[in-house]
Amino acid sequence: MKIPKTVKMYCKFCKEHTKHEVERVRKKKASELNLGQRRFRRATSGFGGFPRPKPEGREKPTKRVNLRYRCTKCKKASTPPSQRAKKLEIVEVR
Repeated sequence: MKIPKTVKMYCKFCKEHTKHEVERVRKKKASELNLGQRRFRRATSGFGGFPRPKPEGREKPTKRVNLRYRCTKCKKASTPPSQRAKKLEIVEVR
C-alpha cells in the first residue's frame, strides 16, 4: 500500500483543511515499572512456567498500520483509526 507523504485533510485544531505530514507510529520500548510488566515478571519467575497459554491458530496475513497525521500549520498530530496492510510505503508525490 502506497501513501503520499503529505495529505490535505481537516485539522480539528485549526478547524480548516490544511496539509498534513504522514508518519508511521511505532511501538516504544515498554517500561519495566508498569504494573502489567511487574505482574508478568512475578508470574513468570520461579516454578510454574508461562502464565497463559500461547494463542492457537495461524498468524493473521496483514498487520494493523498506525499512521500519525501532523498538521504543517499548527504542528499538532492526530491519529485516525488504524488500517490493515501487508506492506506500507510512504512515497513522495510530485
